[in-house]
Amino acid sequence: MEKAVIVGLINQSQDVNQTKEYLDELAFLALTSGANVIERFTQRLKQPLPNTFIGKGKLNEIKDFVKDHHIDLVIFDDDLSATQLRNIEKMLACKILDRSNLILDIFASRARTAHAKTQVELAQYQYLLPRLTRMWTHLERQKGGIGMRGPGETQIETDRRIINQKISQLKDKLEKIDKQKFIQRKNRGNAIRVSLVGYTNVGKSTIMNLLSKSDVFAENKLFATLDTTVRKVVIEQVPFLLTDTVGFIRKLPHQLIESFKSTLDEVRESDVLIHVVDASHEFYQDQVDSVNETLNELLNEPKPVIFCFNKMDKLSSQNYDAIVNENRKLEQEFVFISAVKKTNIDNFKQKIFELVKDLHYTRFPFNKTAIKYI
Repeated sequence: MEKAVIVGLINQSQDVNQTKEYLDELAFLALTSGANVIERFTQRLKQPLPNTFIGKGKLNEIKDFVKDHHIDLVIFDDDLSATQLRNIEKMLACKILDRSNLILDIFASRARTAHAKTQVELAQYQYLLPRLTRMWTHLERQKGGIGMRGPGETQIETDRRIINQKISQLKDKLEKIDKQKFIQRKNRGNAIRVSLVGYTNVGKSTIMNLLSKSDVFAENKLFATLDTTVRKVVIEQVPFLLTDTVGFIRKLPHQLIESFKSTLDEVRESDVLIHVVDASHEFYQDQVDSVNETLNELLNEPKPVIFCFNKMDKLSSQNYDAIVNENRKLEQEFVFISAVKKTNIDNFKQKIFELVKDLHYTRFPFNKTAIKYI
């Protein structure tokens, strides 16, 4: 396991507590990727410095720590420009990653299907393209011959052209896969669709397994699930399709949002959303806001939502009351459960049934007489 240190800023957009929470999440991301974080560094700045992101004094402090403790990797909690990456690498003489690069690395290791692998590869090349000025990648040897290369073309121009070609090829490949996925969704007919959405590692896959009695991979790590999974569920004789989607995260790389929009078509075409929330998390509301921000970007119009506050077994009575009062004020449908302890699951199923049955009877009115009310 590689030894790593992480670096974050305290500024006008995030205070000390938020920076600590972001670095906690960054450390969890690093662990998920296979790195052990042994130290954290923070600096209070109004905004990142254009050349080195943080001040020279703080960089020297990190440099000494890296040298003394044989650190393999330094991870920054925000995106770094090509200039910042080059200058920091030169000074620290070790591998440098920013948050987006780390998330992309995790996605690459988690991708299993051709669809997910293509989406991640496209996002990686889109991330790499504006940062080529530091990299001298020498991606491949160019073929010789008339018309293959302009006079005096530099290696950086060659690499940029190669990456643009690969991006174009991957987009074409994704377009073909997306057409296949579209046909698959059409073949499901008019069935009611319910999607599990939420921050990464809040328990969506565990809930999926609980409701559908399936064996979707679930693990206490970030982004354990990348590929969309669909299962048929029946509650009180009312059938619907339940979808488990990729988790969201703060500061999600724009390249990933673009690449995974096709995967999130399942969310767009859903009739009902179950927004799963880790109720025990200190900054759960920030996570909710991050998910809502991404959903607003994806959806053309609002959909019925059930807020499922998971991990209630880890929640104090005081925090429980605060969440209840807040959701009542917002007049939102909500329920508390513990997916691991299987607490309050019947009430959760009832909430889903109440929403789904009305949609089902509207779409299939002839079923109304055949299905017994609760």
